[in-house]
Amino acid sequence: MSEVYAPVARVMVVAALLAAIGTLMLVTVQTARAAGALAIGSCGAYGEAYDFRNTGEAEKTALAKCKDGSCRVVATVKRGCAALAVDYANACGGHGVGKAARLGAAQNVALKGCYSDGAKECVIRTFFCDAKG
Repeated sequence: MSEVYAPVARVMVVAALLAAIGTLMLVTVQTARAAGALAIGSCGAYGEAYDFRNTGEAEKTALAKCKDGSCRVVATVKRGCAALAVDYANACGGHGVGKAARLGAAQNVALKGCYSDGAKECVIRTFFCDAKG
């Protein structure tokens, strides 16, 4: 390698190392914040929380967001997805909750549960994916 190109090569190596370190830091942050929770109450009330450090924090936040005295945590995820389906015509009627590695699967499980719970016209009320989900 000639003396003219050696500094350029060093700069390229340093840039590649910095990019690798940045990618590693991003992956670490996403992994560190990879917990979520879904809480539901009566008549379509819900609270959700995602990208928390642990499921305990996510559950506490989901319950705080759920504006109904009967709220309870129905799903927790770690790098996954959750969904809630309710009856469109009657939010106090049937509902379903889904939890899966990918959003489409979580929504399908929620819709199937909603219909199984006796609802006639189910729709997705809320959904979320946590970090990698």
